[in-house]
Amino acid sequence: MNEDKRWIEWVRELQFLAQCGLAYSKNEFDIERFKRIREIAAEMAGAGSGMPLRQVKNLFCGETGYQTPKLDTRAAVFENGKILLVREKKGTWSLPGGWVDVDQSVGSNTVKEVKEEAGLDVRAVRLIAVQDRRKHNIPEYIHGVCKVFVLCEALGGEFQENMETTESRFFPLSEIPELAAEKNSMEQIRMCFEAAADPQWQVQFD
Repeated sequence: MNEDKRWIEWVRELQFLAQCGLAYSKNEFDIERFKRIREIAAEMAGAGSGMPLRQVKNLFCGETGYQTPKLDTRAAVFENGKILLVREKKGTWSLPGGWVDVDQSVGSNTVKEVKEEAGLDVRAVRLIAVQDRRKHNIPEYIHGVCKVFVLCEALGGEFQENMETTESRFFPLSEIPELAAEKNSMEQIRMCFEAAADPQWQVQFD
């Protein structure tokens, strides 16, 4: 890892150790120490990333129990050889998707996100890939993320105005617009095209 990015690993490990300590410790003095370690990790993350401390604490200090990576699902929906992308409020484009809600499975969450962001009813068909976000997307997040790409079949529907996206459209591989790099890369879009064209596709994973 780049020397200037080692602090991210240190912060991530401190947060992990503090959260585990808070989950399993019974001694009140140890609990206070682990709370302070978690606060220090949040302060370090805020100083290193430039994020407001309150925002960092919301990420770092709101979870309980053994810490695991967050799950993010992304839907690959095709029509006439073109892939569905949604336009974000800031103007860049992404595959429909988002964090997996606690009451959803990977499949149901993917279907839900497409409906919310693109207005389409879809059926989750098969997995394309499960990726460690740190290896494929920028900027690096403090918390771990597993990105799950799911090939979907469109059943109907149309774009509806919503809080997250301003437009949805199908694009050929040669005309992919500016992507939201933190959510998907050109490499990942190309992977989805390859998976859709190959009925014998082998699921990729890190």
